[in-house]
Amino acid sequence: MTPLDRAIAVAITATWGLNFVIGKWALAELPPILTMTLRFALVAVLLLPFVRTPWADLPRIAGLSFTLGLVHFSLMFSGLVGVDAGLASIIAQSQVPFAALLAAIFLRDMPGPRQWLGMALAFFGIWLAVGEPHAGGAIGDILLMLAASFVWAVANFQMKTLGHVDGFSLNAYMALFTVPMLATASAVLETGQFAAMASASLRAWSGVVFMACIITIVTYWAWYRLLRRYSVNIVVPYSLLIPIFGVLAGVVLMGDPFGWQSFVGAAVTVAGVAAVTFGKRKQGETVP
Repeated sequence: MTPLDRAIAVAITATWGLNFVIGKWALAELPPILTMTLRFALVAVLLLPFVRTPWADLPRIAGLSFTLGLVHFSLMFSGLVGVDAGLASIIAQSQVPFAALLAAIFLRDMPGPRQWLGMALAFFGIWLAVGEPHAGGAIGDILLMLAASFVWAVANFQMKTLGHVDGFSLNAYMALFTVPMLATASAVLETGQFAAMASASLRAWSGVVFMACIITIVTYWAWYRLLRRYSVNIVVPYSLLIPIFGVLAGVVLMGDPFGWQSFVGAAVTVAGVAAVTFGKRKQGETVP
């Protein structure tokens, strides 16, 4: 990996960690499902005119839009309303052990000893961080985020069947299918949407634009570019930096409390996720 690409990988994970803070800025003024509706509407408007239509894959993209676009993001950002940004970035790492468990159950891809240990460590680290007296997360919100991570693990299986689809096309058409589903969910489950949009500050709207343009379009494109240029086992370890940047962003930008339990919990979670990710990898073998 060239020094420039290393810097890009670190910048991507730093941006993903920062996204938990940016998301909370938007959620302070806009309902969570409405926020996601606006985010994906902007993605669709920006990308659809410039991508090819993957006609044969549209049914599967529609299915992914329901699982990932509607269910995952609704749960994740509804939970983020009541969870500190740093804690949220740690809880989100449960996606990896959940994915490993589902692979064991449905694909008979049984984890090795190090992976089992990694799953136990990851969940123990999350439990430690959640148990911090000033962690800033109600149990209901924490459960929503854990449920969102589980749904992401389910959606991961759907994404594997769409690996041949151009990233921009996938994001564009997933956004197109997701917007009406999110808008309907917002209309049913939320209130005061028009008043919230009318009174939202520049910071809230900037959060929506950041999530749509920087996160969904720019960083995903850059990450896919790295995955095309290098083997997965070279690129993926950089994702372990996300909770570190998420915690730092929460402490610096939002004044989130950060005690010893949060520190140890974050460290143990990262170690566990690393063990899950690379537990079965033999010398010279890339991670699937």
